[in-house]
Amino acid sequence: MALSDPAPTPPTGRVAPASLRRRLAGIGLRWRLAGWVAVVVLISTGITFVTVYRGTGTQLRHQIDRELAGDASELSHTLASSDDRRPAQVAQRATRYVRAQPFSASSTLLFVIVPGAGTSTNRPELFAHATPDNGETPATQAQENRLSQQLVSAHDGYSTLRLPDVGDLRLLKHTVSIPGESRSEIGQLFRSTAPYGGARVTIGVGEPLLTVAHAQRGVARAFILAGFLTLAGALLASYLIGTRVSRPLRRMAAVAAQVDAGDLHPRIHDLDSQGGEVRVLAVAFNHMLDRLTDAFAGQRAFVADASHELRTPLTVIGGQLEVLASQPHPPGEEVRRVERLVRAEIVRMSRLVDDLLLLAKAEQTQFLRLEPIDLPVYVKELWDGMSLIADRRFELGPIPAGTLRADPDRLAQALRNLFSNAIAHTAPGDGLVRLGVEREGADHLRFVVEDDGPGIPADQRERVFDRFHRTDAARDRASGGTGLGLAIVRAIAEAHEGHVLAGGRPEGGARITLDLPGFTAADGSALDAGSTAGEVNGTARDERTEAH
Repeated sequence: MALSDPAPTPPTGRVAPASLRRRLAGIGLRWRLAGWVAVVVLISTGITFVTVYRGTGTQLRHQIDRELAGDASELSHTLASSDDRRPAQVAQRATRYVRAQPFSASSTLLFVIVPGAGTSTNRPELFAHATPDNGETPATQAQENRLSQQLVSAHDGYSTLRLPDVGDLRLLKHTVSIPGESRSEIGQLFRSTAPYGGARVTIGVGEPLLTVAHAQRGVARAFILAGFLTLAGALLASYLIGTRVSRPLRRMAAVAAQVDAGDLHPRIHDLDSQGGEVRVLAVAFNHMLDRLTDAFAGQRAFVADASHELRTPLTVIGGQLEVLASQPHPPGEEVRRVERLVRAEIVRMSRLVDDLLLLAKAEQTQFLRLEPIDLPVYVKELWDGMSLIADRRFELGPIPAGTLRADPDRLAQALRNLFSNAIAHTAPGDGLVRLGVEREGADHLRFVVEDDGPGIPADQRERVFDRFHRTDAARDRASGGTGLGLAIVRAIAEAHEGHVLAGGRPEGGARITLDLPGFTAADGSALDAGSTAGEVNGTARDERTEAH
C-alpha cells in the first residue's frame, strides 16, 4: 500500500509572516513606540550621514581642484614668462621649478612633458625608469610603468588616478603653448595650439585625496558615535514617553479586565489630569460603562419582572387545577369556573408573551413597513373603533389634511395602547378621553392623548415608559395591565425616529404626546372633526343603551 507524501513543513530558521505579525502584536505599546522611534532615528541619522559624508567629500574635492588650478596656472606662467624658447631650455626651467617642490603623500605631484626634451617631475621614478631600481620588485616597477603611462595618456582636464602607496590622486592636465615668435601669446596659457608656432608643453598637477578620505572617515566616526548616543537617548526617551502616554490606556485595560470578570463598578478617575484625546476616550469609556451598568440592571430587572409576571398566572392555574383534582367527582359548575379562570390566565400570558416578542422585534430593521397614510381617513377609522370599547366621554380634535409615512399597524397599536391607558385611568361615564392631532414644524406630526384621571406624578413621567413599571401600586395584574403598554409605545415611536413624552393637563389628568416625522401636508386647511366626534360619541352611547 502506497503511503501519501507528508505535508511540507516550512524551512527551519524562517518565520512565517503571520507568525511574525502575531509576535509583533504581542509586544507592548511602550516597546512598539520605542521601536518606531528607533527606526525613525536610524533613518534620519542615515540620511543626514550620507548627506554630510558626500557633501564633505564634494567640498574638499572642489577645494583641491581650485588648488590644482592655481598650481597649474603658476607653473604655466613660470614657463611662459622665460626668454628661453628652445625645448631643452624649457625643460631645464621646468626641472628647477618642480624639484623645488618635492612630492610626498600630502603634497602636490608636478610634471612637465616637453617634446624632445623628456619629462621634468618631482617624482622621477614614475617617468624615468623602465627597469626595477632601488630594490624594487619587477611587479612594483611594472605598476609604476602603468601609472606613468596613465599619467601621460590622461586626457586634458581633471581626472582621478590610483597611485601605489599614496591612494587616489586628483590630476589636472593641460597642454600649454610656449610662443616662439610673439610674446603676446604668453598669457594664453591653456590654448591647445599657438598661432605663431612654438613648443607645445604638457603640464600635469596632481594632489592626493588622503585629506578627503581622512575627513570622511572622521565624519563617519563622529556620526557612528553620535548615532549610538542619539539612538540610546531616543530609545530611553520614547520608552519613558510611551510609559506616560500608555498609563491611562493600561488603566482602561485593567478596568476592562475587571468588567470582563463581571465587576461593573470600576471607573477611570483623575480625568482632568489627562490630555485632550485621552480624556475624551476616558470620559467615553466611563460613559459606556455607566450605560452598560444600566443595561445590565435593566436586563436583570426585566428578566425578574417577566419571570414574576409569568409565574403568577402559572401559580394560579396550578393551584386551581390542584383544587379541581382534589375532588373525586367535581361538579360541572366548578369545572366551568376553573376553565374560565384558566382561559383568562392563558389569555393574559399570551398577551404578555406577544408584548415581549414585540419589544424584542422593535430593535430589528424589519420591524416597520412604512407606507403613506391618508391621515384624516386613518384617524377617523381608528377613532370609530376605539370609541366603542368603553363608556367614556370621547373627544376628537381637528385632523390636519395630508399624508404620514409610517407603519399603519404599528402606529395603530401605539395609539390603542395610549387610548387603553387613558380609559383605564378614567371613571366610567363622564371620564374624558381626548385625541388631538397637531402639526409640529414642517414635516412632523404630534398625536396628543389626554384624560382627566389622577395624572402621572412628575417624578414618574420618565419611568412610565419602562417595562413593567406601574405608577399605581393598587393596580395589579387582575386589572389586566402587564406594564408593557407604554414601553411598546416608546419602542414604536423610536423605530419611527420619533419620541413620546408624558406630562400633565392644566385642568388635571395625564397628557401623553407622540411625535413622528414624515408628515406631508395637503393643500387646504385641517378637517374639523369635532362635530363628527360628537356624533360618534352619541351613536356609541345609543348603541350601549340599547344593548342594556
